[in-house]
Amino acid sequence: MAKVLMKGNEAIAVAAIKGGVDAFFGYPITPQNEVPEYLSKHLLANGKVFVQAESEIAAINMVYGAAGAGARVMTSSSSPGIALKQEGISYIAGAELPCVIVSVMRGGPGLGGIQPSQADYYQATRGGGNGDYQLIVYAPETIQETIDILKEAFDIADTYRNPVMVMVDGLIGQMMESVDLDHPVKKREIPKKDWATIGTNRHQGRNVVNSLYLDPVELEAHNIHLHQKYELIKKEEVRVETIDLEDADYVIVAYGTMSRICRSAIDMLRDQGIKVGMIRPITLWPYPKQAFNQIAKNTKGILCAEMSMGQMLDDVLIANKNRYPVAFFGRTGGMVPEPEEIVEAILDFDDRVVK
Repeated sequence: MAKVLMKGNEAIAVAAIKGGVDAFFGYPITPQNEVPEYLSKHLLANGKVFVQAESEIAAINMVYGAAGAGARVMTSSSSPGIALKQEGISYIAGAELPCVIVSVMRGGPGLGGIQPSQADYYQATRGGGNGDYQLIVYAPETIQETIDILKEAFDIADTYRNPVMVMVDGLIGQMMESVDLDHPVKKREIPKKDWATIGTNRHQGRNVVNSLYLDPVELEAHNIHLHQKYELIKKEEVRVETIDLEDADYVIVAYGTMSRICRSAIDMLRDQGIKVGMIRPITLWPYPKQAFNQIAKNTKGILCAEMSMGQMLDDVLIANKNRYPVAFFGRTGGMVPEPEEIVEAILDFDDRVVK
């Protein structure tokens, strides 16, 4: 297939259309504005729905309503905007409605800045909304991988009746790469949406979309049902890339833009005779814990590298199970490190070990 040069945010919008999005509800915030801007031009021309809501809170509740009616719906935002959507996301997860949420991360906390960051790992994987719920969270490394995952995301959301978040940082959203928009992805057989609130002319009975259970017995049963679904997702949907783990002196764990930087650092370290492997989580939830079992017994340690003060570090420590020393390298506030900084972190590994 022919490749085209595209900005990340615009490629996200194109991928959503190719993934079958029916409706988009959003609100402007840097650095993701090209996503709704592109969709505002092209969704209506394709017979779909685009609404710029009056706020992020309004947008996510429009997603809730349209998803409840069986439509393939999407929203996108950046860090403070995703924070405002958290209540609605909890409602959507509780009501078991499929939707796709794109998060283009910027520096924080608070309004922070508009430069790239990975400081929303907790927000995505731990959830800022209330209750026992999980999002399926993807963290692609390239624009091509972002496109491919986003095209699949609508099928995955429908399969599990669960929100799916595709999380990139502002650098991936704003950079340009050559991509194949028609690269084939896995297709799934989607269950019939006989739960949707589409009136009674196409099904018998009355469908109700709800996340309110006033009887604690019913609510506990619902939470157990959700937990069983999440356990199935853990079994079926983990994605990870592993590189040269079998004889690595050190193993770096990184995702997204940071993993791109680490690839260059690994090449530089190899030139110095230091063998370094990498675990690159593609799903941040469910987290690829089993990949850590592939690390060689003689590996000296694991370096967790993030564009944050250390949020994925918690999952690295859990997955490591005290088998190897774990060190940390991070830049935050919108600072993007150079590969030389990762090289230095490996050379100074012992001084960076988490106590």
